[in-house]
Amino acid sequence: MIPVTDHISLDESELEESFVRSSGPGGQNVNKVESAVQLRFDARRSPSLPNDVSIRLQKLAGSRLTLDGVIVIIAQTHRSQERNRAEALERLVALIREAAKPPPPKRRPTKPTKGSKERRLEGKSHRSEIKGLRRGKPRDE
Repeated sequence: MIPVTDHISLDESELEESFVRSSGPGGQNVNKVESAVQLRFDARRSPSLPNDVSIRLQKLAGSRLTLDGVIVIIAQTHRSQERNRAEALERLVALIREAAKPPPPKRRPTKPTKGSKERRLEGKSHRSEIKGLRRGKPRDE
C-alpha cells in the first residue's frame, strides 16, 4: 500500500508501469536503455479513492487524463529507471493530495458600501471638471 493522506492509500496493483526510451540527447545510453517511465492510474475505477476526490483528480489531471479516465504520467528527467519510477510516483501522489484537499468555500457576493459609491462618483465628477476646463471656450469674433 502507498500512503497518500491519512485516509487514502493506493494499492500497488492499481498502478501500471511501462518503460520506454527517453527522448532528447544523451549519447549511446539513451539509445539502448529504456529509462523513461509511463505510470498509468485508473482514476475513474479506483476503489481506493472516494468519489469526490476522484472527480477533482480527473479535473486536475487535465491533458494527462485519457478518455477512459486513466491518468498517464511520464517521467524521463533522470538517467536511471529507478529515479524516474520514484519521480512518477511522487507526482501522482502529489496530484492525489491536491485533489483530496477540500474545495475552497464559495464566494459570497458583496455590495459596495454607500461611502465607496459616493467617493467613486465624486472622483468621476472631479475628473470631468478638469477635462472640461481643458476644452476652453471658442472665441466670438
